[in-house]
Amino acid sequence: MIMFLDENLTPKHYATDSIDVIDFCKLYKLDFNKGNIIKYICRAGKKDNELEDLKKALTYLEREIEYVKKNL
Repeated sequence: MIMFLDENLTPKHYATDSIDVIDFCKLYKLDFNKGNIIKYICRAGKKDNELEDLKKALTYLEREIEYVKKNL
């Protein structure tokens, strides 16, 4: 797990006792859309507006679905 020297680089809504979200996305070689889906799902409920984060995740999921459909 990557440890940051500056706490400002890892806001509380991304803090975890296990693998960092960015490290997880790199480990699984996720593209931008898939990485953002994971990011918003993982932080949902840890910031002010859980519903907003879930909607953002859904938006990236819908974009990824459209991308995959076009490239089948």
